[in-house]
Amino acid sequence: MDVKPKSEQLLALKVMRLTRPTIGMPIVVTCDSTDLPGNTLNNELKNDCTALQGMECLAVGQFMVLPQSFGNIYLGEIFSSYLCVHNGSNQLVTNIHVKADLQTSTQTIQLSNKNTDELAPDNTMDEVIHHEVKEIGTHILVCEVSYVPTTIGSTPQSFRKFFKFQVVKPLDVKTKFYNAESDEIYVEAQIQNLTAGPICLEKVDLESLNLFVVSTLNVNDKQESIFGKVNVLDPTCSRQYLYCLKPQSNLVQHLKLLHGETSIGKLDIVWRSNMGERGRLQTSQLQRMVSDYGDLRVTAKDVPSEVFLEEILEFKCRIINTSERNMDLLMSLESNSSIAYCGISDITLGTLKPGTFLDVPLRLIPLECGLIMISGLKLTDTFLKRVYDYEDLVQIFVVQKDE
Repeated sequence: MDVKPKSEQLLALKVMRLTRPTIGMPIVVTCDSTDLPGNTLNNELKNDCTALQGMECLAVGQFMVLPQSFGNIYLGEIFSSYLCVHNGSNQLVTNIHVKADLQTSTQTIQLSNKNTDELAPDNTMDEVIHHEVKEIGTHILVCEVSYVPTTIGSTPQSFRKFFKFQVVKPLDVKTKFYNAESDEIYVEAQIQNLTAGPICLEKVDLESLNLFVVSTLNVNDKQESIFGKVNVLDPTCSRQYLYCLKPQSNLVQHLKLLHGETSIGKLDIVWRSNMGERGRLQTSQLQRMVSDYGDLRVTAKDVPSEVFLEEILEFKCRIINTSERNMDLLMSLESNSSIAYCGISDITLGTLKPGTFLDVPLRLIPLECGLIMISGLKLTDTFLKRVYDYEDLVQIFVVQKDE
């Protein structure tokens, strides 16, 4: 951008955005030599100065093209600009003050505040400013220059210039959540490239709250990225990332999770453009839907992976008091056509305080093959006479044992 003040001003201001060049690529129009045009189109490609010799049909350029316009500015990139004040007069100018502010819809950010005692004729003062763009929408770069001419009776002079540009989204991020029965949360993040050119995703991490332990599912057994060493994403293309969040072993934090903590963390994404320009984007807090466990949370623990027909299955039933009051519990077990419980059918568990849990060992015999549900478990709060039924505690796959 080149802006000159009015003719009576002794100084001129130039503002230019610093950005990297692009690769000039040929427009590939070709055909087979047996087609009607023959080799005419291929010969024209060979004569194209932007085409790479020997690789004319691959749209690979050999020249760099300097920026012809202000270009796109994407959220998370570094905005760099060159400010130059030139004294085009034949007078000495003193007390030069150059100020540059970046105005957004929410704030004003000072980028430069430079002073110089004097500026001789045909001399310049310049500065390079940098700013990481963190807001989408209209941005206005306001540059103000003030100075004092050395002629007798001259009063201080000043002028301001405005440069408007738009900041757009580089990436579109969509997330999906799955709450597993084991309290694990699986997060799928879909990232789409909205820029005009290919980008390289250097880092995509899920920074979680201290309630969870995060493990990435985007690496192989050798801890290498499944997308390769160079993770290139073409324009409009998308890529999916998967993460597993396990609750911390601390029971207090676990209960906080059960009581409705919806925030799970942020995605931190770092990318580079095809010319190496770096950008970074951090999402807001990701929110999940919370399951309603009510007063009690009941899960099955230590269920074996192999379950055989008509053989005793031993596991533990974990009961967590997620309410805010003491509960006097009585457990009742009822067999059905699929399973038969072993032992006493009514078990007195006693008092369970808020925020505590109890592991109850259970034994049963599966009576059918296939995928069956362990059900028939009932908990009664003897103090309030409330009954809690659990007909879908856990699924097991029962097979016939080979003789």
